[in-house]
Amino acid sequence: MPHLVFSEEVAAARARGGPVVALESSIIVQGFPRPDNLELGVALAAAVRAAGATPAILAVLDGQIHVGLNAVDLERLASTDGIIKAAARDLGPLIARGGSGATTVAASLAIAQAAGIQVFATGGIGGVHPDHGGPPDISADLVALSRTPLVVVSAGAKSILDLPATLEALDSLGVPVVGFGTDIFPAFFTADSGLPVPMRLDHVAEVARAFSVHCGLGLQSAMLVANPPPAAAALDRGEVDALVAQAGEEARRSGITGPGLTPYLLAALDRLSGGRTRVANRALALANAELAALIAVALLPG
Repeated sequence: MPHLVFSEEVAAARARGGPVVALESSIIVQGFPRPDNLELGVALAAAVRAAGATPAILAVLDGQIHVGLNAVDLERLASTDGIIKAAARDLGPLIARGGSGATTVAASLAIAQAAGIQVFATGGIGGVHPDHGGPPDISADLVALSRTPLVVVSAGAKSILDLPATLEALDSLGVPVVGFGTDIFPAFFTADSGLPVPMRLDHVAEVARAFSVHCGLGLQSAMLVANPPPAAAALDRGEVDALVAQAGEEARRSGITGPGLTPYLLAALDRLSGGRTRVANRALALANAELAALIAVALLPG
């Protein structure tokens, strides 16, 4: 596979037919400040291993796509200035000029599919942003989910989004949304968006079976598994709504739009909540990595 570099750990797992879980790297580079970001990357990989699978943190380094990072590359990713937030559309130009980038959900899905990985874990997917006075802002994650047959484990969609519009878009694009142990679509920092999920599954084996049937029917979309954030770290829905409204107003006044909007809003929420949203973000990311690993194990034949 051109441009793909597998870490020794991932290459060994592939050779023996072991379960592998893809992990995005934008959460490490753009989602958390230093040195918390490096600690998170290490913890995400450890959570996947503890649940019986091999972690593959995805990133572009010096024009090559890395599927899995060793300790040196992970530290470099977490500590180097100038690593861009790379969407799927950026991969070709970024590789052609020998650049480095941290992968979004959309980029991670493209890479995971190319690498033959079936399961991907993230914090929360992107979607339809509310109108903050700028042009329409719809994440490329949605289109990527519609055309990439992977299990995607997330804590629903980010709380900063227009969640009804995001769910409607997922429905229109044919992306099945499954609530894992919940009838309510989680909203990243909170378990309760107030919106129902179309389908609930309570066991890992059920998710694996549902995805196998999905693929067997020739359906080409991802299956989004919405995993509520751990109760100990989750925030109240009303509090999250108030914080998001305040952060959104700050973004509107500052004229922040486009790719920089999500990092700006997450940083504003961290500040406005006294760091509580960051605690929730870390907890849900780890929970999603663990669940993704359990699903990857359950997908093994036999």
